[in-house]
Amino acid sequence: MWQPVLMINGYLISVLGVAMLFPAIIDMFYTGAKWSPFITSSMVSLFIGVSLFLGNRTRIEKISLQQGYLLTTISWVSLTLLAALPFMLFGIVPGFADALFEAMSGLSTTGATAIKDLEVLPKSILLWRSMLNGLGGIGIVIFAVALLPFLGIGGMQIFQRENSDLNDKFMPKFNYIAKRILIVYFFLLFACAVCLWLAGMSIFEALNYAMSSIATGGFATKNASVGYYDSVSIEMILTLFMYLGALPMTFYILLVQKREIHSLRSTQVVAFTKILFFYILFTAIWLTYDDVYENFWQSLRYATFNIVSIVTTTGYVSTDYMKWGPLAGTLFIIFAMTGGCTGSTSGSVKVFRWQVVWAYLKQSLIVATEPNRVVPIKIGKLATGGSIVSSVFVFLSAFMGTLVVLTILVAMTGLDFETAFSAVVACITNSGPGIGPIVGPAGTFAPLSDFAKYMLVLAMLLGRLEVLTVLVIFTKSFWRN
Repeated sequence: MWQPVLMINGYLISVLGVAMLFPAIIDMFYTGAKWSPFITSSMVSLFIGVSLFLGNRTRIEKISLQQGYLLTTISWVSLTLLAALPFMLFGIVPGFADALFEAMSGLSTTGATAIKDLEVLPKSILLWRSMLNGLGGIGIVIFAVALLPFLGIGGMQIFQRENSDLNDKFMPKFNYIAKRILIVYFFLLFACAVCLWLAGMSIFEALNYAMSSIATGGFATKNASVGYYDSVSIEMILTLFMYLGALPMTFYILLVQKREIHSLRSTQVVAFTKILFFYILFTAIWLTYDDVYENFWQSLRYATFNIVSIVTTTGYVSTDYMKWGPLAGTLFIIFAMTGGCTGSTSGSVKVFRWQVVWAYLKQSLIVATEPNRVVPIKIGKLATGGSIVSSVFVFLSAFMGTLVVLTILVAMTGLDFETAFSAVVACITNSGPGIGPIVGPAGTFAPLSDFAKYMLVLAMLLGRLEVLTVLVIFTKSFWRN
């Protein structure tokens, strides 16, 4: 069982090692040094990766369920450990906990940071943080499309069924769909970078923000995040590409290949768009009514950018929304718990699961008054089976249970409930900032204890891998099969 897992893991680690050479070039170019800590990190990663790959090389015809679970969890952990090396070697973090936190935040596309001052960091480190977002973003999409539907994680079968016509014609081989996802991903990244450059960013900053936007990761190059630029055009561009990053990558491929306008009626995309519109309009009206901003259009500007950022689990901020009043904290917890679409780079619960919950609730209310009536549970035109509903509620139970346990563990370090709860929500939903003065939009996770950071690293991992992917490994039945 282990040989294919270690072989593929070795390949992924080797890719990470090669990726480290890009910031190494930037480091030596700007500093004039003949050596970079990134080269050391690259050599270590390549040695481990190539050794694992060659030592376990075998012909892989099929990956079993157990191997799928092991591969995803072990690869994310091993890649995070090695991705933390540059942070340690540069000495920009006080300890291993901070380096691990930063690396996991990058690869899980959470965007939370334990670094107090971003603007004093070397350009190579800033690029590395954004590259981790980019690698994690495309990694989770490939993972979601390739494995989750078949592992049955939290009702992910619905994604496969929503694209049932793809299974026979559109996806005869996984590498076929993977290549097209990569094309879409890099096209969006290139388009975003060009737009940001035309809007006034330098090429370096445009590339960094493009990677973290499409990956809905949220790592910024400035302490004030996007608020540093105070530019409507930059905010509009980032808002658009955060939204596009939160849509299923296969959605774009369908539009291009089928050339059908009605594809735009994809149930999940329409629901996600409607939810965003409602959130933004409600908040803008409230901010105007509460005289937080001078007029409705200013309220709409700040509401749109920050809400899209949190709902898509990107984590950029253009203003300290905690200054909006007591209601802001509650609203942004709700925004973070919503999430984007299945098959996207976005994290959190995701819209389709809330659609399943809503459909089941409607069915239950009808049956409560008409017990003999047969009412199918439908999401759009798609009738969902009991197994999908069951798996969604199992996921939500595991998600909420994990949220409660981790909040208690983080609160044991002496943090107040607001900080502990919002920090765990921010990490398990991969949305980035929490609420309150410490982990809110104006703060960082640096003041937290090492134990709290380790718990939040675990929260980011569980959130990124859909909770059950990790938990199932610790069951007895998993190792019996």
